[in-house]
Amino acid sequence: MQKKLTIRKAEESDIPNIIGLIKELAEYEKLLHLVELTETDLKNVLFGENKFVQVLLAEYDGSLAGQALFFNNFSTFLGKPGIYLEDLYVKPEFRSNGIGKALLNKLISIAKEKNYGRVEWCVLDWNKSAIDFYKSIGAVELEEWKIFRLTSDKF
Repeated sequence: MQKKLTIRKAEESDIPNIIGLIKELAEYEKLLHLVELTETDLKNVLFGENKFVQVLLAEYDGSLAGQALFFNNFSTFLGKPGIYLEDLYVKPEFRSNGIGKALLNKLISIAKEKNYGRVEWCVLDWNKSAIDFYKSIGAVELEEWKIFRLTSDKF
């Protein structure tokens, strides 16, 4: 019997599960100690008055399997908006079932539908399996770019 994969937009009732997946990803990346996100924070950015984040959830045979959390960015060179993928996470027990690719394909279809210029994301340099996966779908590594960050404690 073939397993069924469903990709859907998150609903407000999904907030605890979304935070759970964010924490699982953070633990995998050895960054769990940096997670400060609360349900209220997430509710505000997903469903509040100034919402700007979206989440796609993947369900595999009725079980929560992964998510893509993203928001819009803008390319001054292209003169078009794009999608920035903040988190792509598939639970370990569901990997190798095409779920990550399905989530990315959904983002790509959203970008095409809205005539966006690009879909971008970052990956940790030690995460070889993710890097290999991204390259296998045609993503290009931008080696000449460095990411800089200024956190609110430095404002």
